[in-house]
Amino acid sequence: MVQHNVLIVGGGARESALGLAFRRAPSVDRVYVAPGNQAMKLLGLDPVPIAVDDFDRLLDFARGHVDLTFVGPEVPLVGGIVDAFMAAGQQIFGPHQRLAQLEGSKGFAKAFMQRHGIPTARSVVTHTLTEAQAAMREFGAPVVVKADGLAAGKGVRVAATIAEAEAALDGLYRQRADATVVVEEYLTGQEASVMTLFAGTHFVTLPLSQDHKRRFNGDAGPNTGGMGAISPAPQFGATAAAEAQAIVQRTITGIHADGLDGCGVLYTGLMFTADGPRVLEYNVRLGDPETQVLLPQIKDDLYVTITNLMAGQQPQLHLNGQTYSAVVLAHPGYPATSRPPLAFKVPATPELGQWLPAAVEYGDNGWQSSGGRVATVVGAGDNIQTATKLVYQLVDQLAGELAFREDIGYHALMEPVR
Repeated sequence: MVQHNVLIVGGGARESALGLAFRRAPSVDRVYVAPGNQAMKLLGLDPVPIAVDDFDRLLDFARGHVDLTFVGPEVPLVGGIVDAFMAAGQQIFGPHQRLAQLEGSKGFAKAFMQRHGIPTARSVVTHTLTEAQAAMREFGAPVVVKADGLAAGKGVRVAATIAEAEAALDGLYRQRADATVVVEEYLTGQEASVMTLFAGTHFVTLPLSQDHKRRFNGDAGPNTGGMGAISPAPQFGATAAAEAQAIVQRTITGIHADGLDGCGVLYTGLMFTADGPRVLEYNVRLGDPETQVLLPQIKDDLYVTITNLMAGQQPQLHLNGQTYSAVVLAHPGYPATSRPPLAFKVPATPELGQWLPAAVEYGDNGWQSSGGRVATVVGAGDNIQTATKLVYQLVDQLAGELAFREDIGYHALMEPVR
């Protein structure tokens, strides 16, 4: 079998999970990660010290070393990395810059949903503080306030009171007087992350997962990039999966109708309300930490799946039937601060897929944290109870001074959604 080399752009636990998924692929020889992190070497991956926004150097490296580039984070996608690679004739999996506006601009995404009849929360896109305040008063509290651009998963404020909403709006419009802000009705229900690999009109949807965005137990505290995830999320049954698939199909059809055809990952954030599913947001990349519980389920060769999809073929996914639970280890000050660096334990022989490094560096005193979310620990089992028990046994061994949520997966123990 001819083997290929892959370049993954990014450096977190999501990219660690992607690297291991490609390493498991029989058709893949070497996996490079730019910039990666130092601990990825323990997983058999090859970090390359090139920043995610240095498109020229990334292109130069790709030309000489790899057959496929896979982009992890949103910043280079919104910045046009795919356009640059395509212009140079390099194979890359990710949406072009115009399509990436589904994540890069919440106003763009809302207009897209309205144009194509995709169910979503009622909202008003505002450009002045006065407009935003009027919309806030119309919806009442609780209300959701969203910054229009990229915010690393932390650009959404759920205001429980009018005073909280006013403070959030004042903060956004102090930064920029003509900022675009989406003011949105507050929805209740269980939230699911729906990841879809697509190219043109062909796509394949991964099992539903559930992220835990709030910093503290019981979904308290500020929004973060994600503190843990489970998949398949057992509270979402066959009906919920079919509803999610129908929304994905409508989205892909809308992308095609708007002349935005491309390839990559479509992340659909869904809220299953009493009135049916509603799209909360679109992203155009794999979620973190959802990736860490999704990719281990796939038995297929990931390189073959993606390149066949890009060649216009419809892939069929084969899953291993296991349930996965992931817990993020973070600096205790996250998301407010990530200093000073903290020492932590690295497994002497990391089990592939169980310990996924993110903000990690090797210092004078050994391994230490270099950012907010430091690593993801993953457990697997026949059901959510077994997976959760295992992951917390591993967390207890590895966390040290790092912080984590103690209730990842608790929504799955509630009543089924549908």
